[in-house]
Amino acid sequence: MTPTTSYDLVVIGSGPAGQKAAIQGAKAGKRVALIEQTREVGGACVYHGTIPSKTLRETALKMVHFLHATDVFDFRMRDDLKIASLMTRLDTVVRAHGKFMKEQITRNGIDRFHGRAQFLSDREIQVRGLGGNTTTLTAPVSVIATGSRPRVPDHIPIDHEHILDSDSILSLVYFPKSLTVLGGGVIASEYASIFSLLGVQVTMVDTADRPLKFLDPELTDQFCRAFEKTGGHYRGQQKVQHAQWDGFSKVTTLLESGETLESEKMLVALGRVANIEHLNIQAAGLTPTPRGLISVNDQCQTTVPHIYAVGDVIGPPSLASCSMEQGRRAVCHALGLNPGDAPEHIPMGIFTIPEMSSVGLSEQEAIEKYGGDALVGRAHFHEIARGQISGMTNGLLKMVADAKGGKLLGVHIVGEGATELIHIGQMGLLHHIDIDRFVDNIFNFPTLAEAYRIAALDIAKQRKK
Repeated sequence: MTPTTSYDLVVIGSGPAGQKAAIQGAKAGKRVALIEQTREVGGACVYHGTIPSKTLRETALKMVHFLHATDVFDFRMRDDLKIASLMTRLDTVVRAHGKFMKEQITRNGIDRFHGRAQFLSDREIQVRGLGGNTTTLTAPVSVIATGSRPRVPDHIPIDHEHILDSDSILSLVYFPKSLTVLGGGVIASEYASIFSLLGVQVTMVDTADRPLKFLDPELTDQFCRAFEKTGGHYRGQQKVQHAQWDGFSKVTTLLESGETLESEKMLVALGRVANIEHLNIQAAGLTPTPRGLISVNDQCQTTVPHIYAVGDVIGPPSLASCSMEQGRRAVCHALGLNPGDAPEHIPMGIFTIPEMSSVGLSEQEAIEKYGGDALVGRAHFHEIARGQISGMTNGLLKMVADAKGGKLLGVHIVGEGATELIHIGQMGLLHHIDIDRFVDNIFNFPTLAEAYRIAALDIAKQRKK
């Protein structure tokens, strides 16, 4: 007979969203169970996505900076360089982050279950372990936080050796001489820029006319110029008809235009799909959307009121930072706790090379929303002392204001440090700071943060008398 254990809250998935949901429940004094299919906690964010890719990125940047110091060092990168040699810190970083998450879960008295979860009813969840043993958990509240995985197109045979997805790309032993990247979104752009910086001949192929279509065009224009400067190529408005490994030395990609591309390896980064197919959510009274997601309201509450869903399973923005907050707020709502004010002006950080980050309205959105004009101030990193000192001249901070140039509406940044700098703009938006406050206050010198004052001055001089 399957044993049954009762909890106040059951959370399925231990990624950023699930972990924060479980922690919030435990801190509220509730008995919490956390179910995770893999052996370690942390989800794809820690073991396949955010942490590994950003570790490789940081190592690549440091290595290239070292290469550029040719007047001090006589140094070149080996032709047979192994990817693992650039990720010596990865295991340390992943272990440290995983250890921290595990200790936090243990410290808060959360019970962990290792196995695959499925709903038996809207209040019963079965956990099947590796040996086939099952346990049934019951709870008045449950949270689905099972994350996502790379989407596998039907017409592209991913073998994880020659044609890879974003989970398997870092399993490569050696850097390929050439790489075709299918996709123009965040993951595709991040990996394309990293590999191109490290000397791989990278070609991005996507149906959109430019990568990262949702961003301000000035940011993506600068990204494309930097990408091309490292030898990368973006092939927009192209559809892939077929791709295959030739069994010997290359991957051949046939475009619908009739053109053929050849590369040593291929990365398929055409989006992600929610991990819900094994959950048997129908037994709980839930039905997935046509896109395979779980529909929720503003409180992350599903159509079954005591079941919540957070993170990638509910769709965009699919940011780790947002997922964490969704998990916390969902449990607060379920337990009748005040979660605080709803988050406004969520910043988006994209760890391409160079970085890009955005918060608030774009120039076009400002014009459309207010039915008129918008004033835009720009500060180029090559005009800033810190940019020259640090060799970070390839950057731009763009500040969007209303037509009178008084109210801050949005900030968009491209360049190293963008994902850190954006938070000044975020705080400005949250506290309704006028443009003149950026002019009247003092920024440390020399810093990249000075760009805010320069951009504000640029807006001020455009004001109508």
